[in-house]
Amino acid sequence: MQKTDISVGKLIQMIEDGELRLPEMQRRYVWPATRVRDLLDSLYRGYPTGSILVWESAQEAPTRDMALAQKQSPFAGHKLLLDGQHRLTSLASSMRGQPVTVRGRKRPIEILFNLQHPEGLAEVTEVEGDEAAITLSTDSDPDPELEEEQENSAVPLAERLAKRTFVVASQSLLAIPTWIKVSDIFNERRTDWDLLKPLGVTPEDPLWAKYTGRLADVRKIRDYPYVMQVLDGSLTYEEVAEIFVRVNSLGAKLRGSDLALAQITARWHKSLQLLEEFAEECEEQSRFTIDTGLLVRTMVVFATGQCKFKIVSGIDLDILQRAWEEAKTGLRFAIDFLRSNAGIEDEGLLSSPFLILLPAYFGHLKKEHLSEAEEQDLLRWLFIAHARGHYSRGSSESLLDADLSLLKSGASPDRLIKLLEQQFGRLTVSSSDFEGRGIQSPLFSMAYLALKKRGAKDWWNGLALSLSHQGRSHLIQYHHIFPKSRLQKQGFERAEVNEIANMAFISAKVNRAISNKPPSEYLPTVIRERGEAALSDQLIPLEPSIWKLENYRQFLEQRRALLAKAVNLLLGNS
Repeated sequence: MQKTDISVGKLIQMIEDGELRLPEMQRRYVWPATRVRDLLDSLYRGYPTGSILVWESAQEAPTRDMALAQKQSPFAGHKLLLDGQHRLTSLASSMRGQPVTVRGRKRPIEILFNLQHPEGLAEVTEVEGDEAAITLSTDSDPDPELEEEQENSAVPLAERLAKRTFVVASQSLLAIPTWIKVSDIFNERRTDWDLLKPLGVTPEDPLWAKYTGRLADVRKIRDYPYVMQVLDGSLTYEEVAEIFVRVNSLGAKLRGSDLALAQITARWHKSLQLLEEFAEECEEQSRFTIDTGLLVRTMVVFATGQCKFKIVSGIDLDILQRAWEEAKTGLRFAIDFLRSNAGIEDEGLLSSPFLILLPAYFGHLKKEHLSEAEEQDLLRWLFIAHARGHYSRGSSESLLDADLSLLKSGASPDRLIKLLEQQFGRLTVSSSDFEGRGIQSPLFSMAYLALKKRGAKDWWNGLALSLSHQGRSHLIQYHHIFPKSRLQKQGFERAEVNEIANMAFISAKVNRAISNKPPSEYLPTVIRERGEAALSDQLIPLEPSIWKLENYRQFLEQRRALLAKAVNLLLGNS
């Protein structure tokens, strides 16, 4: 295996010219802009950021498009990128100002550089958790990264941003001349004079040398040397797929589903395209974003009756292909069941994506011919399994396998409900279950679904709760009934401030209009304009005395009880 040093600039040029392409086994580009920001910061400081692995071969091999536009090259497919896709795509996009294509949509990756950043390392990397956020909007609509900064720190946002070297662009920062687009810095038509002129800094100014030196340091990222390891061209595509799996297994960079997909695509060329086309169908027709990994797992379930990936390489290709056709039918049934029967319009409302898989498999086993009892039991199981986080704790694969085995043996969903009772001890929800729970809890989306079931509506336009409303001002957001800023000033703990019992679901327009007004001020207006049902349908206690800040804990206690009762009705608990 050859090794060579190659600069970032040269690698980006190879991508643009179509000389460096992706093999079909590679997953699609998935990095958030914050990871691009951190990569640029590491390169700016000269930190190590890994190596690049390619396969150079004259063989015909199945490829896929990168997330960036590329020229057609007669050498296309001769250099296939096995490790480094996300880093190089991110750098090419942010440095060239070229948007990436994600799920058929183009989006820019705009990163800003802080000319006034402190010397040395003044910031630390924040490690992200594994939890998936519920896809309801937040109280306001700024850059999500900046909202998180405000939420988690007592230090003023401006002070925290001043310590950053790179940041994801926002409209407010773009208006500040000392924050400069990375793409402008690398634009050869933009001189230092062009970039510094808005600041009023000229060559005679003492800041000129400092700022131009920093701009030069950013441009040095082009010269950053990556070690590129080149696999021998005599290797077969199947051998390269095995290397891809082993490299990513050892580095724990990819999920099991990504590695399983590589093994499948090595034998079934263009299979990834089939998965992605189906994922696009789900998103366009039902607004469900189905991860490729879940599609691979569903295929394995329909082929083997279990969900683990260890035996993927041993499944006959004709069995996989037949299982894929059955899996698509099963998933369409599951999505329709979730949307129509459960009122779940978005996969982000689920505590685990596995909750989509089990209805798909049961519908397949029953040939979509369910009795009324089976349909009701499946719905009840779905709500209870979600609310209790059945697949979001411990050995989720083992739990799913146990459930699949029961169904495969001919058991009905009522047996699965009995298993849940054994696992959790009780199926009912109590008011104490809401205490201290925030938006990451499955009970958050259960509260939303319970209010939606009750017919809760927006306080401005009277539209019923839905995640599929058209128009930005109609998007449903979760709203702190007692404003965060007022509660924090009163010394309430963060868990109390952000508790589910302090959340209502309203449109962005109402949310902005309310701002940080206390409930004692704005709730009477809601009643006057929309009637008491506008509050009672959102399970907000109607006694004005507990809308006062000093009675906040009493408000929480009453609303927890109301929410628990509504959720239990949804769960089918008497």
